[in-house]
Amino acid sequence: MVSHSVWIVGTSRSGKTARLVEQFCNWVTSEKQYTESFYTKKTGRKKTGHVPEFLYLKQTEPGVLVLAANDDNRRELGDIIVTSTLGKYPVRAKTPLGFFQDEVILFWPLLINSLNLKAQFPVRLRPETEQELATKLWRPQLDEEILRLAGVNESRLVRRILDLLQLAAYSGIPCEDIAQILAKGLGENTTTLEPEFLASLLLDWRNWCLERGLLTYGIITELYSQHLLSDRNYQQHLTKRYQAVLADDVDDYPSVARLLFELLLDRGAVGAFSYNPDGAVRLGLGADPNYLEGLAERCRVEILNGPPPESLSEQLTKQMVELVTEPMILLSLPKTVYSIQTTSRAQLLRQTAEEIADAIQSKQVQPEEVAIIAPGLDAIARYTLVEILVKQNIPVESLNDQRPLISSPVIRALLTMLALVYPGLGRLVDRDAVAEMLVVLSRKQQPPENSTDAMNRVSTTDAMNRVSTNIDPVRAGLIADYCFVPHPDRPNLLPVSVFERWDRIGYAATTAYNQILEWLEQQRSQQELRLIPSPISLLDRAIQRFLWNGSNLPYEQLAALRELLETAQHYWEIDTRLRQIAPVETTPHTTIIEFIQLLRRGTITANAYPVRPIGGARKAVTLATIFQYRSSRRSHQWHFWLDAGSPLWAKGGAATLFGAPFFLRDRLGEPWTAEDEKLAEEQRLQRILTDLLSRVSERVYLCHSDLAVNGQEQLGPLLPLVNACVTVISEANVN
Repeated sequence: MVSHSVWIVGTSRSGKTARLVEQFCNWVTSEKQYTESFYTKKTGRKKTGHVPEFLYLKQTEPGVLVLAANDDNRRELGDIIVTSTLGKYPVRAKTPLGFFQDEVILFWPLLINSLNLKAQFPVRLRPETEQELATKLWRPQLDEEILRLAGVNESRLVRRILDLLQLAAYSGIPCEDIAQILAKGLGENTTTLEPEFLASLLLDWRNWCLERGLLTYGIITELYSQHLLSDRNYQQHLTKRYQAVLADDVDDYPSVARLLFELLLDRGAVGAFSYNPDGAVRLGLGADPNYLEGLAERCRVEILNGPPPESLSEQLTKQMVELVTEPMILLSLPKTVYSIQTTSRAQLLRQTAEEIADAIQSKQVQPEEVAIIAPGLDAIARYTLVEILVKQNIPVESLNDQRPLISSPVIRALLTMLALVYPGLGRLVDRDAVAEMLVVLSRKQQPPENSTDAMNRVSTTDAMNRVSTNIDPVRAGLIADYCFVPHPDRPNLLPVSVFERWDRIGYAATTAYNQILEWLEQQRSQQELRLIPSPISLLDRAIQRFLWNGSNLPYEQLAALRELLETAQHYWEIDTRLRQIAPVETTPHTTIIEFIQLLRRGTITANAYPVRPIGGARKAVTLATIFQYRSSRRSHQWHFWLDAGSPLWAKGGAATLFGAPFFLRDRLGEPWTAEDEKLAEEQRLQRILTDLLSRVSERVYLCHSDLAVNGQEQLGPLLPLVNACVTVISEANVN
């Protein structure tokens, strides 16, 4: 019997997604053999004549399940499908984890009955809240001896243990079997904790969460794979809702996705899947490409041959892979590969940025045609590159730049404001924090910007420095020195007149300070009368009064503020749920203290949303790590591979989760040896080279410094490529 499902294999940019969309359009607009069975099943009548398949498909909502590896790809794929079908056909586009979450919440009553859970609406835990609550639950058992054996601090150990639950769930392994898998994989390794101990912690955590209706990604995935997928009622609902599934880049999906696909295919659904043998970006982070590849046996395989159009893949891949795997081979790379070599990394960053600026200003390339890709981007590298390029009026876009919320001055100012309004928070505020708050909250109202200027504005961390304020840092420091009264319970700000030379402050600064002071007094009074529903309301009031104020906020500030409000809302929602189940006798504002401390630990990052600008793509140089760039599926004319001598290139720019190899379905529980690690790094490096070369069309610059940031010599796996470059740009021939 000929399968109507399609398995599309191809390298990066070989047209897999386009072929996937084409297959979808064929389902919608043409008559296929399986239309007859669907039509008969739906109407109870034999199909007579030509019944276009879309007539059946339109009767089922949403009809087709569309999956993509990450949220950005999901949006793009959904947009392409809607455009291709003129929006006439409803589809449901999700990521695998997003789909699991929606299904668990939708069928929560079914899980309540089957697992005898308390009838309460589930609440999803964000990773930072998950870690904080797990730490509190496990702290009595994680004593100093346990931490010494683990060789990591408490925070790192808790995250590592939680990741084990997530890896097991992604693999379709129940929590009860984690100890067995770890015991088999670790063997006689005495440098780690006992598998039974780790598994007992996870079982306690899972049960604790389910009793309170709290869901983590790991628990959601386990509930879906172990309970929903095997439930007959759910299977009936699932197969009624979806008679087709499209999945793009399944090499980045967890193992349980195959269980979902096989269930749908067994029940008569048709599928189309795209697979990139040079992908596997998330291998080591929960993806299982080898297991997903087994789906090909149930499909008609289509192989998209040939290198991507307008790429250096065909010209360079074979040579580069040979040089990396056999360093003794004497080869010279073609003139499309350049090398920038310096002694120190500081010189490398400066020279790389200047090379980009010169090329853009001389019209050799446009900003949106350049990408800077590094195995890891520390704050110094990011700041240096952005600063130099911005001074040359060249915008820079950092892909998925997730920095701790507390790194934003606006967020720190709002937290200081909370400490001045609510009692009992005086130990969380000092003079420097007050001075910073005065600067941030005294911003001047800006006139509306021209839309074109706003689109081209550079989104960088120095956006705050470009905002005009009524109280400059010097005056703010003077006011904080003379007018701030520290107190553990009621810190206070005095009128500016208590400063003998308050005339030095100036009219504008004095007026702004008095407005802030008056507003704080109003909020204190309302708080005492319990007229402020929650700290979230107070944060919103402060944003509306001092930051928004009718002006256009810089993009980064807007993203950080949105994330702050979402985080605060989530935090108080969880706190309310916990207090309902187990009331705790604490001071009225303990939750606020814990919230501020959580932010100050830097565990919450601002995830800018919406990710894509309205209108055309931003004309900016792309700055990204290897992992971020490959995940985004972008391509450029010029690539600058930063820190080409770094050993991190073999790691793919992302750390592998502890125990990840033990949960791969083709080697469950098998020990992971040094030879396995070496082979995995070689394969990962080959995939990285093949993938990146498929995403560049004109030039590759290998940017190498002899010394790393810590002063150590860099001898990474790409060093043979640097030495094989004919065209070299070094410190000696600059200028």
